[in-house]
Amino acid sequence: MPQILRRFRWLVRAAPAVSVTFHTILDQVSTSSGQVWRQLLRLNLVGAAMAVADDARSAMLAHGIYRELRRQQSRKPVRIITHTKRDMRLLRDVHRLAEVHHHPLSFVAPAQATAIREAATQEAFPILKLLPPGAKLIGTFGFLSPYKGFETAVEALRYLPEDHHLLVFGGIHPQAIARGQPRDAYISKLLEQGHIGQSPLQALRAAGATNLTVDGSAHELLAAHPQDLHHRLHFMGVLDDTQFMSAMALCDSVVVPYLEVGQSSSGPIAMALEMGCRVIASRTRAFLQYARYHPDRIEFFDIGNFAELARRIEAGPPPAPADRRLTHDTTSNAALYLKVSLPAGMAPPGMAPPDQAPSDMAPSAQRVEPAEAAPRQPVVA
Repeated sequence: MPQILRRFRWLVRAAPAVSVTFHTILDQVSTSSGQVWRQLLRLNLVGAAMAVADDARSAMLAHGIYRELRRQQSRKPVRIITHTKRDMRLLRDVHRLAEVHHHPLSFVAPAQATAIREAATQEAFPILKLLPPGAKLIGTFGFLSPYKGFETAVEALRYLPEDHHLLVFGGIHPQAIARGQPRDAYISKLLEQGHIGQSPLQALRAAGATNLTVDGSAHELLAAHPQDLHHRLHFMGVLDDTQFMSAMALCDSVVVPYLEVGQSSSGPIAMALEMGCRVIASRTRAFLQYARYHPDRIEFFDIGNFAELARRIEAGPPPAPADRRLTHDTTSNAALYLKVSLPAGMAPPGMAPPDQAPSDMAPSAQRVEPAEAAPRQPVVA
């Protein structure tokens, strides 16, 4: 942590002007007291101590960054961009950063999304060619990690008709690949959730049943599990962004079943919405904030409620809005980054000068034409 802060200070102090995009507000990412107590009740003192220490490190890093930005904003232009209005107000009103703007993540220009949709075919994904005609495709996207909540989608699959198939696009993050590990723990969890490669006896033991004895006549307990989902749960591997978006275009529903971990944004939900997909997401704070920029475009279910998720998938999408265009997109995102990059008092063509465009004004009112794609957000903190 000291190295991160030191390097951040070097960059900020050397730059004549600073623009920082916050993808996560670190002091909002914390372990709940209930989780710490559960670790203590299990006598897992190391786990409880590590959780508390991680929270302390995150808070120290966050406040060190805020302190440096407050110090520098009196000496040079310091502009902050967040992905939610809630985070903008937190940094402006609580942490006293003077110029804070907000805009949701945006990746795909409308013309690019249309071109990808028109070019997307199942032939580009060999596994899809093995599925029966008319199969209903449910997609999840992103690196495989416990906070993604993909097991909720696996459990929901049990309560859907046989023609529904779950496609898991993504793999283990390269930094999470462990030396000598036969199989990642989260992949094992997903396989167990789908009873893939499990017998009923193994499933009982995985659920905590002990002292089970089996005689030769109980061969059913040793056979394949009757709820084995290997024929309906498909791991599609890691794809690049364009392939991800092509896959989204082929899915009947894109499910984003994340857990609440304090994040401010998600790439997959932004891509899916910009691709015009039906999006069903868990009710995390980040997704609820994101939906404020795109009202009536996302269907929600409570975190972990696989029964509600299954019902929503089976019920089909609600009526589409008359105007499917998004008011916050790559154009408004590019306009915002252009605005914060210009000298004070200067505005790009088609935009009001800064004194007429306060930072909590909806970015959709700050559009500039033409602009085809947004610059990549600089990930500084």
